[in-house]
Amino acid sequence: MFRPLRSALVVSAALALASCGGGKNRPQADLAASRITTIGVNSYLWRATLDTLSFMPLVQTDSNGGVIVTDWYANPQTPSERMKVTVSILDQDLRADAVRVAALREVNRGGQWVASPVTAATTQKLEDIILTRARDLRRASMSVN
Repeated sequence: MFRPLRSALVVSAALALASCGGGKNRPQADLAASRITTIGVNSYLWRATLDTLSFMPLVQTDSNGGVIVTDWYANPQTPSERMKVTVSILDQDLRADAVRVAALREVNRGGQWVASPVTAATTQKLEDIILTRARDLRRASMSVN
């Protein structure tokens, strides 16, 4: 028997056996979005991060590795200050410790951009905004189903 044909028969038999349910109703599992998408991280956190940082230009996005890096952004109301943000999504589950934000801040002094500290409250606030948005997205998707 040809090898491809034999492989097709084995796969068909496996699918037939797996689909046998005996007519019993099986409980439906609550599948997290990360389990049914092709990205490597939690899709709610990914979407929430993109939504939260949508006003900033993006330099890099890696949905398998869970990294989003923005370019420098200067708020038009404070043009002498700019920020750059990196968000890492660390897990496939929607958890508070699954998102980490790192930020760089520079201040323009005499025409030169000089590194300036970012308060911990700034990165914590960004993490909170992302998590809140991710939870809202999850709730919205559950109410549709």
